Amino acid sequence: MAELPELTHEEIARYSRHLLLADVGVEGQQRLKAAKVLIVGTGGLGAPIALYLAAACVGTIGLVDFDVVEESNLQRQIIHSTRDIHRPKVASAKDRIRGINPLVNVVMHNVQITSANALEIIEQYDIVADGTDNYQTRYLLNDASVFLHKPVVYGSIYQFDGQVSVFSADDGPCYRCLYPAPPPPGLVPSCAEGGVLGVLPGIVGSMQASEVIKLILGKKAQSLIGRLLLVDAMNVRFRELKISKDENCPVCGKHPVITELIDYEVFCGISLAEEEEHSFESINALELKSRLDNGENVQVIDVREPHEWLIAKLDGAKTIPLGQLSQRIGEIDAAQDAIFMCKVGKRSLYAMHELKQAGYTGRMINLAGGLNAWASDVDTSFPTY
Repeated sequence: MAELPELTHEEIARYSRHLLLADVGVEGQQRLKAAKVLIVGTGGLGAPIALYLAAACVGTIGLVDFDVVEESNLQRQIIHSTRDIHRPKVASAKDRIRGINPLVNVVMHNVQITSANALEIIEQYDIVADGTDNYQTRYLLNDASVFLHKPVVYGSIYQFDGQVSVFSADDGPCYRCLYPAPPPPGLVPSCAEGGVLGVLPGIVGSMQASEVIKLILGKKAQSLIGRLLLVDAMNVRFRELKISKDENCPVCGKHPVITELIDYEVFCGISLAEEEEHSFESINALELKSRLDNGENVQVIDVREPHEWLIAKLDGAKTIPLGQLSQRIGEIDAAQDAIFMCKVGKRSLYAMHELKQAGYTGRMINLAGGLNAWASDVDTSFPTY
């Protein structure tokens, strides 16, 4: 084991509550000081992970994010504040971390992590904390970490439910052992479309931070390696599932067939989904307004959920939730142009795909950008959410 850094008098005073724990003590705190952790994503999950690791004095914290702070982030991304709106998230997060603990070294990676740079970035760190919100990045982090023999502390959130685990192919299963393939694009809504309870990422992210700290302290046996923790915040229930290593896993199995990073957008069907998107007609918000103002004989189909209609609803639109489309296909007149819309124009594309698969023969047009585009380009008084 490499020689551990000494603790200064200031650090002894700051971390005294850790030093009093037999399972941490001086050596454990020295391990924390020497550790290097990469947090991918400084959003809902990355925020509590970063804050608690900084408070615990993880010596080096790397932050990967290419996004900027938006007002809608502040409902759950507690590392950012109102004054940080439009700032790069990594810069905002670094300021907050240094405010909590100036003794921590913060490294900003203001880039999108891809197959081209993942190995170079991850190689600099001991542990990866996954605070991402999309499947292509999760599979990328998993595969790169398997190749580099780094553990990944995984978390995910949706509405009132969360998941936490630790994937370490050297000691147990990897992410692909649990989820060999991603769901079809559009089937699982993002938090931006499906929503998320604001405190849920705080619960899940804090658990991820705890798992990171345990790994640094050498407590692998007590970690979530080989276990998936399911969090139900609505009913305040926790369940645990055992995860076994898949001997046929294409990355960490006995005979791996994936030995280098791949195109994860292709793997997750993103590229095919984009190609299919171009196969459908689209209309922008201004064009839709023009057609409506001219009294054209079109039907506008809103595929959002009923609780979303209460937030904002376009006059004259027929409301058919996405999950009811197959049962209510007869309510859509195939002799009329049907313009489909949702919040941002993604669920409406999926709705058109489902109708096409079901044999619908009418002309279908997608409202590009959804109702958010209507609010920005047509009616600025229209609520966005």
